[in-house]
Amino acid sequence: MDRVILGKTGLEVNKNGFGALPVQRVEKKDAVYLLQKAFYGGINYFDTARGYTDSEEKMGAAFEYTRDRIVISTKTMAGDAEKFWSDLHESLRLLKTDYIDIYQFHNPAFCPKPGDGTGLYEAALEAKKQGKIRHIGITNHRIAVAREAIESGLYETLQFPFSYLAAEADLKIVEACREAGMGFIAMKALSGGLIHNSACAYAYMNQPQFDHVAPIWGIQRESELDEFLSYQECPPVLDGKMKAEMDADREQLSGDFCRGCGYCMPCPAGIEINNCARISLLLRRAPQAGWLSEEWQEKMKKIEGCLNCGQCRSRCPYGLDTPKLLVKNYEDYKTFLK
Repeated sequence: MDRVILGKTGLEVNKNGFGALPVQRVEKKDAVYLLQKAFYGGINYFDTARGYTDSEEKMGAAFEYTRDRIVISTKTMAGDAEKFWSDLHESLRLLKTDYIDIYQFHNPAFCPKPGDGTGLYEAALEAKKQGKIRHIGITNHRIAVAREAIESGLYETLQFPFSYLAAEADLKIVEACREAGMGFIAMKALSGGLIHNSACAYAYMNQPQFDHVAPIWGIQRESELDEFLSYQECPPVLDGKMKAEMDADREQLSGDFCRGCGYCMPCPAGIEINNCARISLLLRRAPQAGWLSEEWQEKMKKIEGCLNCGQCRSRCPYGLDTPKLLVKNYEDYKTFLK
């Protein structure tokens, strides 16, 4: 089984991290079953967030009696110290634990530092001193914030989008973490569902130059879990066929496309931006019937009511012109209905 040391934290995790955002979409008993099956199948790293509705509660139910045998990371979107402590105490309660291995600032628009006026980093240091958290991390989708976090020397881990669709700037972030002795946790390793061949994704991550990269895979179904568990015993090899598939994906998914992260939400016009703005790709990369249902036709029609308020554009961590993408995808979507 492939193992990764998360930089200076010294935490050893396997190459299969369990991303628990999707378990908020399934019943509690099914989520607990998935999480426990992952653990007994050899997965020892589980990532969640205070913002993932009931994900922490489900994880707490799954691991109350095996807590000391796993690594847990969670996140706070707090903007000040008061909210930081509120989030931390709630996470500890729901996770049924008295400590969190890696506590992460969740995609802040800036890099929290001592003396910045928010009190966030000072609160994290105090929580670490009290033993409530063991390591301080940060997650982000913005190159500039990620680079600043690495250069600051304040953080022990960085969670950042990374897959075989990564641009040169993303690869530099990955290497900078290695050089800084900073744990690199790869989110969006399947590019928000646009990468369909998990074996390709795993094989790419398993290359020697990424031996310090710990991917977390968003898992919602048992069949998905079974795929990743199988790779622990029989890791897929990056052969010519896989490389050709990856090249084709890179060609199709290059340029400005929505990753589906959802940070543009909520929309005041009720548009499900994180899917509507990439429906063209979803139609071409997944079975079409589901996306052409009456329910989805109604969702897409809401684009006609776009207020052009610009809120989604200002929130997009990738700097996309989201309203323009919505119109483009809607026009394309209508061609599939003819």
